[in-house]
Amino acid sequence: QNKSQGLSFVRIHAPWHVLSREAELLKIKMPTKKMYEITEEKGILKTLNEIWCKLTEPLQPQVPQQEDTKMKTLSYPFSREKIYLYNIKDKDTFFDNATRSRIVREILKRTSTKARNSMGIGTLIANNVYDAAYPLHDGEYEGQNDDMNERKLLYQEWARYGVFYKFQPIDLIRKYFGEKIGLYFAWLGLYTEFLIPSSVVGIIVFLYGCITIESDIPSKEMCDQRNAFTMCPLCDKFCDYWNLSSACATARASHLFDNPATVFFSIFMALWATMFLEQWKRLQMRLSYFWDLTGLEEEEEHPRPEYETKLLQKKLKNKNITIESSNENEKEKLTWSDRMPGYAANFGLILFMIMLAFSAVFGVIVYRITTAAALSFSANETTRSNVRVTVTATAVIINLVVVLILDEIYGAVAKWLTEIEIPKTEKIFEERLILKAFLLKFVNSYASIFYVAFFKGRFVGRPGRYVYVFEGYRMEECAPGGCLMELCIQLSIIMLGKQLIQNNLFEIGIPKLKKLFRKLKDERAEVKEMDTNQSKDPKQWDLDYILEPFTGLTPEYMEMIIQFGFVTLFVASFPLAPVFALLNNIIEVRLDAKKFVTELRRPDTVREKDIGIWYNILSGIGKLSVIINAFVIAVTSDFIPRLMYRYAYSQNGTMHGFINHTLSYFNVSQLKAGTQPENSLFAQEVSFCRFKDYREPPWSPHQYEFSKQYWAVLSARLAFVILFQNLVMFLSVLVDWMIPDIPKDISEQIKKEKTVLVDFFLKEEHEKLKLIESFITCDKRKHRSGTKSRRTRAASFSQCHRSPKGSFTSFSSQHTLV
Repeated sequence: QNKSQGLSFVRIHAPWHVLSREAELLKIKMPTKKMYEITEEKGILKTLNEIWCKLTEPLQPQVPQQEDTKMKTLSYPFSREKIYLYNIKDKDTFFDNATRSRIVREILKRTSTKARNSMGIGTLIANNVYDAAYPLHDGEYEGQNDDMNERKLLYQEWARYGVFYKFQPIDLIRKYFGEKIGLYFAWLGLYTEFLIPSSVVGIIVFLYGCITIESDIPSKEMCDQRNAFTMCPLCDKFCDYWNLSSACATARASHLFDNPATVFFSIFMALWATMFLEQWKRLQMRLSYFWDLTGLEEEEEHPRPEYETKLLQKKLKNKNITIESSNENEKEKLTWSDRMPGYAANFGLILFMIMLAFSAVFGVIVYRITTAAALSFSANETTRSNVRVTVTATAVIINLVVVLILDEIYGAVAKWLTEIEIPKTEKIFEERLILKAFLLKFVNSYASIFYVAFFKGRFVGRPGRYVYVFEGYRMEECAPGGCLMELCIQLSIIMLGKQLIQNNLFEIGIPKLKKLFRKLKDERAEVKEMDTNQSKDPKQWDLDYILEPFTGLTPEYMEMIIQFGFVTLFVASFPLAPVFALLNNIIEVRLDAKKFVTELRRPDTVREKDIGIWYNILSGIGKLSVIINAFVIAVTSDFIPRLMYRYAYSQNGTMHGFINHTLSYFNVSQLKAGTQPENSLFAQEVSFCRFKDYREPPWSPHQYEFSKQYWAVLSARLAFVILFQNLVMFLSVLVDWMIPDIPKDISEQIKKEKTVLVDFFLKEEHEKLKLIESFITCDKRKHRSGTKSRRTRAASFSQCHRSPKGSFTSFSSQHTLV
């Protein structure tokens, strides 16, 4: 449709003969006339299923369901030769909108353009011949008119926050958006459902910590002011000696997360991750069966326009091109030497980006050390007493801001790096982009958490021989209650910050701002137009053009995979992570749904039978979580030292005396000159101060060397890591083995479908054979009567068809009609 100035739209429609031809080329499975019964579950499973259906009836979305759920239509790749097999009631509706848009997109992708060696709509868009190409939405999603379309139905039953409690209409999502997007929402729905049991167990573990806090002997000992553990200064010169009882609040808070239930929860979450992946494989197989994806073959993809352009440039550079060797040139492709500059840039820049993330972490460490030292100089008593809390809170917020900024940069860098690699097809491009983006965002999101978990407080040194950075600043130590509390604070703020700011505010706000900007721009253009004949009501293509272009599912998956990492990798330090993830995902499902239905142009439908490389990433995170949680419990928490004390060093088998056992002595006269506290206000004269470590006392012949207890605890830590990993891995493999990847009923149905298909074809072939035999019989009769011309034989054939022969007549008439 042309305007006097501005945009013009070309609407493409595929007629029946094009749709049927392309459906045959693409081997699209279409429903046949044959239906067969789905074998129902029997016994207790059937009863439980019926009870579950009744209980969840209010949660089901009000969308049209298949009339007979006990029957399934047999599907078969479309073939024009066998068109009589298919259930074609109306040619206009036989191929649904999603299939039509897919066929049209395939034609546009492979139609050659006038430009030399370039193909498809992608090249034209890249060269700014066209601005965009998109399938149209079914209509408006809200309005007073009574016309109900699939988009409006999806909006009412799925894409509103008011229906957050309902299940997702996965079949309708698949029908409207295609299999690839349908699988994403099915995966997101299953993941959110699986977060419910892990959230319940996480809350129980947290409550256990709250209930047992009063009976925890180590924290009582730390809070008891009568013990009067005089601790060594936290900084040189300006810091005074201090009593351990002043860190009572931190010690009590640490017990909420550092208790025996944490070990159980870590094992539970490792098995939970395995169960989730196994259940997803089963659901994926079930959806593949009902969506007719079981025999889906890998389609041959067309090269990307960028690849073809690069190939053309290579051919033009080659001076030996001749007309005779044109066939060889067609087979020519980009070699590794052509891509070497891209690979080199990838390696160098990815390394630089990873170092940038580590530099940001180091920058925050320096901030913490210098700020702690600066606040310690303060004359204000309150400021000095709250140094640790102030520094930790501000550092984590700075860290969060840096993570958010770098996340956006890393996303753009990963895309650019993938483009200069010049992958041949869109699938290869997407996989490489995902791997790069995940690697960079993984390092960015977890680098600071890894530092707090495994490195903070490990390289401090000891009184009299501290480790310094920038000459004057000591390396930071863990809080008296251990580093686990700090790890919990770090993890919770980064996880919640990313979810609230990046996943929700950015996801809602940025598309709305872009839409508003485009709308204002469009209105300005319309004011300038002097076309009085133009209709006031905007057409669907105008409305869709204002919407945001669909850029793929990678950002959607990425934010969920990073969240999955927060839930599983460091869950030993933060049992409430699944609860916050669940609350976020309840909103996230509807937020994504609303975005797809109302904010984005309709995506091209893509047939996929699985979630691709994302499954491998999830599986990798699940295995890595076992190792990381083993080290968090063994190294970061006090679980092993407590266990060793109770069963190896305690005189009465209780935890009494544990704090004293973990603190070493230091003779204050051995402090370096100039590092002693100035103007000490400490109540009594200090001869010995205490610090947390297993070292020999000053009166020992091997003073300040690691004690026997240190080596015993270290051995126990390593033994626990090995035992924990092997136990959890064994249980995971056992769960994997016990749960089959393909549900038994689905595997039986697939076998049954193959049998039904063979029988159906044999029956149809038998019908055709009988028809041919009847034709030969009629032909022989005419021969006997002396008529031999071709025209007469044709007539006899038509007479034979007109003869009343039941099924043969109906079959031949349908066949002739098409």
